[in-house]
Amino acid sequence: DTFAGISIESTPLISESVLARVYFIVRIEPGSSPRFNIRSIEKRITTAVRSWQDQLSDTMVERFGEQRGLELFALYGRYFPAAYEEDVSPRAASFDIENMDALEDQPESLRMSLYRPPSFPDSKLRFKIFHRKDPIPISEGLPMLENMGLRVISERPYEVEFEDDTVLWIQDFEMEYAHGTIDPRQVNQIFQDAFYRVWRGQLESDGFNRLILGAGLSWRQVSLLRACCKYLLQTGLPFSQSYMEDSLSQNAGLAHKLVQLFEVSNDPAESLGRRERQAVKLREEVSEMLDLVSSQDDDRILRSFLSIIEATSRTNYFQRGEDGPREYISFKLDPRQVPDLPKPKPMFEIFVYSPRVEGVHLRGGPVARGGLRWSDRREDFRIEVLGLMKAQMVKNTVIVPVGAKGGFVVKRPPDGDRAQLMQEVIACYKTFVNGLLDLTDNIVDDVIHPPADLVRHDEDDPYLVVAADKGTATFSDIANSVSKAHQFWLGDAFASGGSVGYDHKKMGITARGGWESVKRHFREIGVDTQQEPFTVAAIGDMSGDVFGNGMLLSPHIRLQAAFNHLNIFLDPDPDPKLSFAERQRLFDQPGSGWEDYNSELISEGGGVFSRRDKRIKLSAQVRNMLAVKDDSLTPHALLSASLNMPVDLLWNGGIGTSVKASSESNAEVGDRSNDSLRVNGSELRCKVVGEGGNLGFTQLGRTEYALSGGKINTDFIDNSAGVDCS
Repeated sequence: DTFAGISIESTPLISESVLARVYFIVRIEPGSSPRFNIRSIEKRITTAVRSWQDQLSDTMVERFGEQRGLELFALYGRYFPAAYEEDVSPRAASFDIENMDALEDQPESLRMSLYRPPSFPDSKLRFKIFHRKDPIPISEGLPMLENMGLRVISERPYEVEFEDDTVLWIQDFEMEYAHGTIDPRQVNQIFQDAFYRVWRGQLESDGFNRLILGAGLSWRQVSLLRACCKYLLQTGLPFSQSYMEDSLSQNAGLAHKLVQLFEVSNDPAESLGRRERQAVKLREEVSEMLDLVSSQDDDRILRSFLSIIEATSRTNYFQRGEDGPREYISFKLDPRQVPDLPKPKPMFEIFVYSPRVEGVHLRGGPVARGGLRWSDRREDFRIEVLGLMKAQMVKNTVIVPVGAKGGFVVKRPPDGDRAQLMQEVIACYKTFVNGLLDLTDNIVDDVIHPPADLVRHDEDDPYLVVAADKGTATFSDIANSVSKAHQFWLGDAFASGGSVGYDHKKMGITARGGWESVKRHFREIGVDTQQEPFTVAAIGDMSGDVFGNGMLLSPHIRLQAAFNHLNIFLDPDPDPKLSFAERQRLFDQPGSGWEDYNSELISEGGGVFSRRDKRIKLSAQVRNMLAVKDDSLTPHALLSASLNMPVDLLWNGGIGTSVKASSESNAEVGDRSNDSLRVNGSELRCKVVGEGGNLGFTQLGRTEYALSGGKINTDFIDNSAGVDCS
């Protein structure tokens, strides 16, 4: 090239010396006179005859000094695969070695590098991941990156295997960012932090992560906006999460201002005067930017986010744990400032968000009590909790001024056995309770002490008590241990029950109170439930407090049908004595379900059936019991038939709203998880209803059933004994 030659000949000369010589003859065009620099040619030849590893060794010495450079080269430089040496320059490899060496102290961690090679256009980037043992699966890595607004074009994986058979993986992604130009040097840290948090499960992977590059937000700031979205979804705002993600991404500058307003308003490190001045300025900027939003949907969504920020009276956003910011965020809200909330609006509301759990706690007043339940209504648990709080308000008039209720959902239930599930439930419960106590004032020596690292926009609020509820009957000691860790003034009185109080399930007080209503109804029709056999259909299973205790309150119960969230139990002709003993066994067995019922004790034609089956074949005995003609039914149709079957007692010891009025739609009920099985009050053929659980009927459904001749009170009467005991 240097001589602009037209051909070249080479002659190798090899002697007894350790060196070889190659003699080159370059033929040029006759008459041409090329210009060249001997030193430049010698330097290029020297570079060409040196191996890639020789060049890497020199680069390591140049960057880290002779001792450290050669040490790192010996540890890593000799183990790169040929494909890596072909693709990566020695200088780039020296930076990779630096990342690889950092994994020595944290073998389970990740090292990352976001960069743009000189040859790449502004829209393209590369991202390297360094990880020991196994590579990050493509099926996991690609969604993480694409949810950050990147389009992955290709991936080059390199396996580095060392002499001790340990392995380190380098994954090099080529990506495109189509939403503008970004400088990797400016976003490298926030991008890597976010990716690491997603990989560790500390940050959800969804479209909100587009704001990391699009708005320059940190992972914590993105979590704040995601938490606001999750709360808005519970309030009935008629937009999906993906729609809200798009709205904020398209208005990234406004999203950034909303975060700034929240942080300025609640930063405990700032003085009151400075907070107020900055907040006023930011409100004006947000208002001006909102006026420029052209889409009505976007305007409503963004104003809804603003309303949550303005309604926040306390937050643990700035509180830190041992390892940095808390992995959960909790807000105390003034519901009066949140538009379009379903009524009745509680006086106080706390929403707790994390990637593992979400929960809400509603209080009707400064002094209120109520249980915390493990809800399975992930999409609308606030509606469930609000309905329970309304019932609690009535029941609590006997003991405290007003009622309260809390509920949480487990977002990542493990696939393993029930023990693993309960371990996750307890961890989520602790997070939820911690989120509540983070925002609650303490009392020390009769003096109010606000929580640390928290700005209060409300008055003193030290009263918070919780109780057992569905799924948390044995959790009182757990709640009290969290209270103790917070040094909360109520100590072990924070959660009623437990080892220093009473055990809801052991006492069976809620079921016993409800059973008094059942006995009264039956007396009115001339039946003594404690002396005469009677048939029962029920909702729940024997591991539950209200169901289990209730189904052991008479030895003459003939339980013909029951169901929980997993299985359907059918026993057309049960033996009262044998079935009572079997129910007692299941009640004493922790975590039991209908699948644990001894099939040999079930009468002919009955059995235990999974709600996951496509169709369930019905025996003649079951068809006769249910008064249906179908040879088979879908599980949901079978559940409806069980509710409507001719029976003496329908005992509700479970969850969900199963009965409405014929004048009501399922949408009006507000319990989507039970839409497919719900029946009308006028269709029930049971003589008596006992409501051990809450919200089993709508109020119109109760009225319709009663007008049809059925015997029923209300849930807040039947199950008030547990509340009164608390």
